[in-house]
Amino acid sequence: MELTRRSVLAGAAAATAIAPLSRARAQANTIKIGVLTDMSGTYRDNTGPTSVAATREAVAEFGTSHGFTVEVLDADHQNKPDVGSNIARQWYDQGVDLILDVPTSSVGLAVNQIAKEKNKAYINVGSATADLTGAQCAATTIHWAYDTYMLAKSTGGAMVRAGGDSWYFITADYAFGHALERDTMAFVRAAGGRILGNVRTPFPGTSDFSSFLLQAQAARPKVIGLANAGGDTANCVKQAAEFGITRGGIKLAALLLFINDINGIGLQTAKGLICTETFYWTMNDKTRAWTQRVVRRTPTNYPNMIHAGCYSGALHFLKTVADMGVPAAKASGVDLVNRMKARPSEDDLFGRCEIRADGRRLLPSYLLEVKSPEESTGPWDYYKVAQTTPANEAFRPLAEGNCPLVRG
Repeated sequence: MELTRRSVLAGAAAATAIAPLSRARAQANTIKIGVLTDMSGTYRDNTGPTSVAATREAVAEFGTSHGFTVEVLDADHQNKPDVGSNIARQWYDQGVDLILDVPTSSVGLAVNQIAKEKNKAYINVGSATADLTGAQCAATTIHWAYDTYMLAKSTGGAMVRAGGDSWYFITADYAFGHALERDTMAFVRAAGGRILGNVRTPFPGTSDFSSFLLQAQAARPKVIGLANAGGDTANCVKQAAEFGITRGGIKLAALLLFINDINGIGLQTAKGLICTETFYWTMNDKTRAWTQRVVRRTPTNYPNMIHAGCYSGALHFLKTVADMGVPAAKASGVDLVNRMKARPSEDDLFGRCEIRADGRRLLPSYLLEVKSPEESTGPWDYYKVAQTTPANEAFRPLAEGNCPLVRG
């Protein structure tokens, strides 16, 4: 057959037409998960690279036999709502099917609105504010691992029952701190306790909490409630020890404290602190085995309830996509999230968990006491389980949340 210029051009045109078609088919059969997190700020160890690693572990365990490929993206929202919103909007417009994690409640609430606007799925793991299943709940959002109501009820309630009936709050000045302070105050007052005052601290923007701690000490409370997290909590605990505040009989209530914070503070300073999580890496054989798989990816950082939640949430999402089929899953975030709510999540870390109509995933919470150095038996062995709150009691009752999805 004679090779003419016309036949060469025709072949080139056909190849050009086939290439975009192949790319389009590949895109249509690829599920994209965007892990939007804090890669460089005060919550980096509590979320950040380990959240990405846990998500990738879920994808690896899910496997490649379901007829579609999975791509994981990650980005740093810098704890800024405008940055987080811009990334979320771009990701959804570029075909991301799920945004996951999103610590920092002000960012989490902003992304909640973008997901609602774009009709895209959103599993929030890292933000604490219970408003995500309250007045600002959305049909495209599931709140996965914990929230301010649960923390206030477990940690705050335990402190009041132990005699801590007068409180002063040191509160991070943004949505998370405000919500945690509000919810804890409600439990303290309901138990007959008194609120002696509060002070708001810049977020982000300070590492020196000495003046705030001394102001709290001067009010002579039985408990100083730390309505903050990450590096802010660690700095407060360390500086309170330096000033000898707890030696004077005042107790610290670290209302959101992670095992990663304990690692930074040290057991000698943190011993005796009370906190609440929904996951502890050495709870049983399955959690220990999973932790060792993740630690291979992040050898200097052990997983907490946020990291475990990113794994669990990604796995439940992928199982649901496989059940629905990729075209249906991509077509509507509301339909996809409704399907996720309709089937319980189940995995080695949390067992079987129901998801309510308001998007609240229900799971047990654990009141934890930080061990002394003498009690710890090895690296990252930091907690004693003091109390377990069942899944049906740990979170705010459905009727009290004022979520528009369930109103009336």
